[in-house]
Amino acid sequence: MELAGKSALVTGGATGIGWGIAKALAEAGCRVAISGRREDALRAAAASWTGSPAIAWQVCDVANRESVRQLLQWTETTLGPLDILVNSAGTNIKTRSMSEMLPEQWDEVMAINATGVYNCMYFALPGMRAKRDGLIINISSISGKRAAPLGGVAYDASKFAVTALGTATWNEEAPHGIRITNVFPGEVNTPILEKRPAPVSEERKAKMLLPEDVADMVLAIARLPARAHVPEIIIKPTVQDYI
Repeated sequence: MELAGKSALVTGGATGIGWGIAKALAEAGCRVAISGRREDALRAAAASWTGSPAIAWQVCDVANRESVRQLLQWTETTLGPLDILVNSAGTNIKTRSMSEMLPEQWDEVMAINATGVYNCMYFALPGMRAKRDGLIINISSISGKRAAPLGGVAYDASKFAVTALGTATWNEEAPHGIRITNVFPGEVNTPILEKRPAPVSEERKAKMLLPEDVADMVLAIARLPARAHVPEIIIKPTVQDYI
């Protein structure tokens, strides 16, 4: 499917996987907006893009429902009716076991990783229903398929929630021409590695996926015709076990 002229919003779009996806969509001709909590990161990312059209940006905390409502309103004003929503905002914590994690850390991870996706979908879906077309791509994690110590208790639970949210919502929205895909990346060399309990070696990072690997997958899904739907897909580095 030709993507030129399509409108796309990428949350968590200033760094990591989100920025990789935003650039890929922009290179394919989409009108792209990115959002995140840090104005400096958003401004720097957008300024680094030299293509046309420019990548727009807006500060938003996906855990804050009013902030998301304003983001989707701004997006429609800036880009027009939304065609593609990529939910890529996410976080993790260093104390990942049940015994070490504090309740407020659980709340933070769930609010951003799970409720944040819900908030964005909630405000994006009415416009997509109205035009009976739309694509939502949730950047989950392999932790949303297999609960393991690597992701940790809160992160695993949040990503399992995204898995169910994406699948259950698509079952409802398919008659409206809306497609929802859950993408499950394995280890990717992004800034979230700084939140690992132990430092990650450069040797290990060199073997991980890069954001552009996930972006290529998202681009392929976005280019499919409306008759084709990818419910979910896993992409991981060859060195990572699937457990």
